[in-house]
Amino acid sequence: MDINFCTQCGKQLTYKTIGDEGEQKYCECCSKFYFDNPASCVLVAIINENNQVLLLKQNYISTKNYTLCSGYLKKGDTLEETVAREVLEETGQCVIPCEYVQSYYFAPKNLIMTGFIAYVKASEFGSSNEVDGLVWVNLDKAVTMVERENNYSGVHLDRCIDLIKKVLII
Repeated sequence: MDINFCTQCGKQLTYKTIGDEGEQKYCECCSKFYFDNPASCVLVAIINENNQVLLLKQNYISTKNYTLCSGYLKKGDTLEETVAREVLEETGQCVIPCEYVQSYYFAPKNLIMTGFIAYVKASEFGSSNEVDGLVWVNLDKAVTMVERENNYSGVHLDRCIDLIKKVLII
C-alpha cells in the first residue's frame, strides 16, 4: 500500500533515514515511520485425485488463456485459510490439504503472492461472479493453456508440476 499521509494526524509524510532501511516515509508531527508494504495474496494450483489441474477462465485477466485460482488475504486469516476460502469461493472445490510451494513478488500490483498446491477430490463446480469458466486438464496440457504474460500463473504452475512429477514419477 502506498501511504502518503499520516494515519494518526493526517499530515503529509516526509522522508527520514532509519537504520539500515534507508530513507522511509515519516510523520514529523507524530514521530512515526511508514513503509509501503505490498498486499498479500495466494496463488493456488488445484490438483484432483487424477493429477489434473483446475484452470479458471477469468476474462478480466485474459480472454484467450486460463489462470490459476488466486485471492487476497483477509484480516485475521492465515494463508492456509485463504487458500481454502478462495478455492471454495471461486470453484466450489473443498481443499483437503494444501502445501506451500514458493512466493513471488508481482511489481505491477505491489503484491506478495504466496504460491500453494491445494489437493481436492473433484466435485461439482460452484458458481462465482469472478470466474467465467472452469476446466480440469492434464498437467502437460495445462502448461499450454495458462496465462503467462504479466501474470505468475504460468511460473507457479511450472513449479508445481515439477514438484508433483518428482513425487509421482509421472
